[in-house]
Amino acid sequence: MTPYRSGLWLAEYLNLRCQLCHVYPSALQPQARPQPSTSSLTSRVCDRFNKGLLCTYCHDSIAWCPAPFTVDISAGSSLSIQAATYYDYPIRQIIRAFKHAEDMAKLPLLVHVLRQLPRPTGCHGGNSVIVPMPTTDSRLVKRGFDPVTILSLYLSKHWQIPLWHGAWRIDDTVSQQGLTRAERLTNLDNAFVLTEPPPVKRLLLFDDVATTGASLQALARTLCESSSTVSSDTVLSGQNVTMDTQRYHLSAYALAHGSINK
Repeated sequence: MTPYRSGLWLAEYLNLRCQLCHVYPSALQPQARPQPSTSSLTSRVCDRFNKGLLCTYCHDSIAWCPAPFTVDISAGSSLSIQAATYYDYPIRQIIRAFKHAEDMAKLPLLVHVLRQLPRPTGCHGGNSVIVPMPTTDSRLVKRGFDPVTILSLYLSKHWQIPLWHGAWRIDDTVSQQGLTRAERLTNLDNAFVLTEPPPVKRLLLFDDVATTGASLQALARTLCESSSTVSSDTVLSGQNVTMDTQRYHLSAYALAHGSINK
C-alpha cells in the first residue's frame, strides 16, 4: 500500500490543484471532511494541512448519493445498495482507468468518491466489518493488483471499521462485464464460499461498480445461507438459539451505479 498512500498524501497535502480539472484550487468539501481524529499528533497535523482533492466547482458538478436500490436475497429479505454517485462521465472513465490499467493518478479521485458514502447508522469498529467483493486468483494474477481491496482499505480508514476477508470467489466464474442481467445471475450461481464465519453480525458489503447489483446479491445470499446453516446446527445441538438471533444485518455500498439520465 505504500505507493498508493504516498500518491494520496501528495495529492491531499502538497498538490493545491483540483485532481479532476487541474485548474482551480482544491478545497475540503463538507461531505468529504475526514473524521475528527485525536489519536495522534500526526493525525491532527494531517487534518490541519489537508487541502482536499477536488475544487468546489468539480465537486458540485457531480450528482452524489443517488437513492439506494434493493435486490432480493431470500424470501422476505432484500439487500439495500447505496452508491456514492452514478456510473457516468467522468466517474466511469476514472474507475476504468484505475481498475484496468492501475492508473494511480486516478486513485485520489476515487478516494474522494468513497468519502461521499454516508456512514452506516449504528455501525462502528466494534460491531461491524466491511466485506470487500472478492476476486478470483486468476483475475488477480492477470491484473497484478486488487482494486476493490485497495479502495476498501481507504473506506475502512474513513469509517474506522475493519475489513473482513473471509469470503472467497471461485475461479470458474467469468467477468461480469458485458453480460446481460440474466447472464450475470447465472454466472454467479455458487460463485462464493466462506472460509470462516463472520466475527460480527453487521456486514457492510462493498464493490466498485454495482451495475445490476448481481455480484453483491450473490455474496449476500452466500452469507445468508451460512447464517441459516449455523442456526440449524445450533438448534440440532440443543442450544436455545433461534434463527433470528443468528441472522446477519447486511447492507451494501459501491462507488457508482446506473446513470442519472435513466
